[in-house]
Amino acid sequence: MERVVGMMNSNNNGGQSPWHSHSPKTPTTMLDRALSFRRPHSDADLSYSGESGTDESKTKRPHIYLLASNFISRIGHQWWPCLVIALLFLALLFLISFAFRSTGFVCISRFDPVARIGFFGFDGLESDFGALGVPWCRSKHGKEVEWTSKDLLKALEEFVPIYETRPIKNNMHGMGFDHSFGLWFMARWLKPELMIESGAFKGHSTWVMRQAMPDTPIISLTPRHPEKYLKKGPAYVDGNCTYFAGKDFVDFGSVDWKSMLKKHGVTDLNRVVLFFDDHQNELKRLKQAVKAGFQHLIFEDNYDTGTGDHYSLRQICDQSYIKGGGHSCFKDSDEARIRSKRKKFWEKAVDTEELCGPGETWWGVRGEMRDDFNHTNSQISYNQHFQNSRYVESILDVYWELPPVAGPSLTHQSRYDPARSTPPIVADGKHRLFQRLGLGRLDKSVFNGYTQMVYLQISKPGS
Repeated sequence: MERVVGMMNSNNNGGQSPWHSHSPKTPTTMLDRALSFRRPHSDADLSYSGESGTDESKTKRPHIYLLASNFISRIGHQWWPCLVIALLFLALLFLISFAFRSTGFVCISRFDPVARIGFFGFDGLESDFGALGVPWCRSKHGKEVEWTSKDLLKALEEFVPIYETRPIKNNMHGMGFDHSFGLWFMARWLKPELMIESGAFKGHSTWVMRQAMPDTPIISLTPRHPEKYLKKGPAYVDGNCTYFAGKDFVDFGSVDWKSMLKKHGVTDLNRVVLFFDDHQNELKRLKQAVKAGFQHLIFEDNYDTGTGDHYSLRQICDQSYIKGGGHSCFKDSDEARIRSKRKKFWEKAVDTEELCGPGETWWGVRGEMRDDFNHTNSQISYNQHFQNSRYVESILDVYWELPPVAGPSLTHQSRYDPARSTPPIVADGKHRLFQRLGLGRLDKSVFNGYTQMVYLQISKPGS
């Protein structure tokens, strides 16, 4: 708030203050004093009162603090009550604003929280999440998932104690809590007759699916068998799972799925759920799944534009014609300035220099379509990128990204940038709900693995 400093002009009386004292030799009446106060003094008046017109005390400019004191004493009895009331009113407004917006504090980084509040302000969750746009793949008929936020909240409370029993407590480089919950929730909701996973690592995802569907058979395709990790630490091997691992490994795209499903007695492909955590080009995996006739797909690492080791659905659908999609490579743009600031607070945030490759190629990762853990990459034109999006839209019935489980002020995660994410299931500031759901019992490190897990429902042929 700016402070307005007023200037008081001197009266046209030769520099004499109207509050000067009369000589004790010339007593004055109340009327004389009143008239003296209202009329200007002449040289004769000065001579009569025994005061010289050249007296230094009358011509010397008074100190500023005396002028201010005199001014305040003149107006104090009129304006001080108004000033006090105005200050009280401003204080009340501030307290009300603080009470209603205090949930907007997002202390979410290992960096100075004061600096974070200074940058993000008090707007909080609603203005922060999705602030840089969240590109959402468009479906053919605008269908949405059947479940609601209430279903997610209810399931969270049930899943926390299950997650606490996980055999692999430190699943470094694997799924954290957010995606574990997402996989468990969707598998339980869809109730498949068969679950297929491509990429099992130590077996944590296999364990999660087993908790969702205790009796459903699982097919796991993974280059290294999870039992190999048992020599170095915890791992999970499922008794009702068919493994194609090690020497028996077969890539998802090379499996004879018609024969495989027949062996498992599956005739309805709508009752099968695919889970991909193999860091392969998701467009490639999507086309392979569509060719085989599968309809329910879950991708664990749905990397944002400019990040990750493979071409993702999020990247494919990041298009200028889609709400929240498209980017500017102009270094002085608003987006560039916002990205530069956010890079200081979020580990996975991407600034414009990282986002844009030669020739302002921002799609994919600097114009690249990455594949196979970033081992196989190829440059694609924007037209190819655009056509990829149109293909996805032509076969898509439902696209749904799992929201973060809770806001960063609760989880204290500092990796993913909320400005590129949908609002969380448990909003920032909901501390009681966070604790009631049991989330407060978990180590904060389990919330650092969020990468926009996505569920796709493929339309039936001819629909």
